[in-house]
Amino acid sequence: MSSFQDRIIRAAKLDVNLYEEVEADKGAMSQAMAVVVLSSLAAGIGSIGTGGFGGLVMGTIAALAGWYVWAYLTYFIGTRLLPEPQTQADPGELLRTIGFASSPGLIRVAGIIPGLGGVIFLVASLWMLVAMVIAVRQALDYTSTLRAVGVCVIGWVIQLLILVLLFSVFGGGAQPV
Repeated sequence: MSSFQDRIIRAAKLDVNLYEEVEADKGAMSQAMAVVVLSSLAAGIGSIGTGGFGGLVMGTIAALAGWYVWAYLTYFIGTRLLPEPQTQADPGELLRTIGFASSPGLIRVAGIIPGLGGVIFLVASLWMLVAMVIAVRQALDYTSTLRAVGVCVIGWVIQLLILVLLFSVFGGGAQPV
């Protein structure tokens, strides 16, 4: 079995074989969740410059909540609304692959550098979106990358709307990620 650090690096490098590997490895769930937590903490730390300690807390919570909502929306959309004939996946397979798709989000810790936060968060978000597309394509056994893009974008937009609604109702200074 590959080391945790090696898997994070391979996931960030968009290694398709890594996503197949963690899809099949039922023991990788704790590693996938650790990647999500670390990536969310990186977002929180990267938010300190704009929101202080509140930015750390709200940035971390927003990143975790956003990932969780996006993960389940992606599962539902990908397996119920837009499956291909060969699509077979359980929630664990998808959670493991998209958990590792959060690996590029670790760079958000560099958002603490004054003046670079916005750029770093944008780069991390786009990189994570590409990783998510690969993860979804592999976990849902899609032959069409375009279908995986559609599933991810639809889920991301819905997740963003949910988070904006929640933060407007309950307050918070962090931006949804």
